[in-house]
Amino acid sequence: MTAVAGGPPWRPEWLASLRRRRAVLWRGVEAQHRIATMKVVDSVDEQDLLEALLERSKPPLRPQAEDLHYLIATPFRYLSAWPSRFRGPGEPGVWYGAERLDTACAEVGYWRWRFAMDSDGLRAAPVLSELTFFEATVSGPVVDLGTAPWNALQGRWMDPVDHAGCQQLARAAREAGAAWIRYRSVRDPRHRPCGAVFEPRALTLGDLTRQVTWACKVTATAVLMRPLGIGAGREALEFSFGN
Repeated sequence: MTAVAGGPPWRPEWLASLRRRRAVLWRGVEAQHRIATMKVVDSVDEQDLLEALLERSKPPLRPQAEDLHYLIATPFRYLSAWPSRFRGPGEPGVWYGAERLDTACAEVGYWRWRFAMDSDGLRAAPVLSELTFFEATVSGPVVDLGTAPWNALQGRWMDPVDHAGCQQLARAAREAGAAWIRYRSVRDPRHRPCGAVFEPRALTLGDLTRQVTWACKVTATAVLMRPLGIGAGREALEFSFGN
């Protein structure tokens, strides 16, 4: 399985025949977007107008995402200068989710910790927020990094800092027609599966009555997450990132 010198570490035939796979993924988002605009208006009509103005100021959605729910469409709207595991700077958006809710908490918690630690104004004191987690189903051609032959390169896919190999693979996977990549979480201590979705139409929003809200506390060394609401039914989670 040795790659050609100077080329990618995988063989071209690994991407030549992609299998279809379906999975239900959890994703976490900031729970306070409408509360933020409510603080600066005096009526519902004013808030609706402000929300409409903000919507028009955003970049246009990709044609494939124009009629999709915002929980599906939003990640595909922006070309961020900040990279992620399967997206380089300025590349098309990626919708990230995890096959378990606690894994989604670990992934979102890590990036909130990173944001706080990279901000001089937030690093000194705990940062509190609320996050809403919801389900969506992904279905389509997949590159599954947990199966052979891809798992022979697991160290490259799970590097905690260097994402260059993952970003290189994501570009090749898009060109090969993959709708998503299934990979093992680096932030979840049990390394359970996650999904990085490239195609908006590969996603279907789940039952929003099942969405849950969690309180999130970020400190210099850890993230504490606790479910909110009557009958939350789940234990608090704590992840250590700063050690």
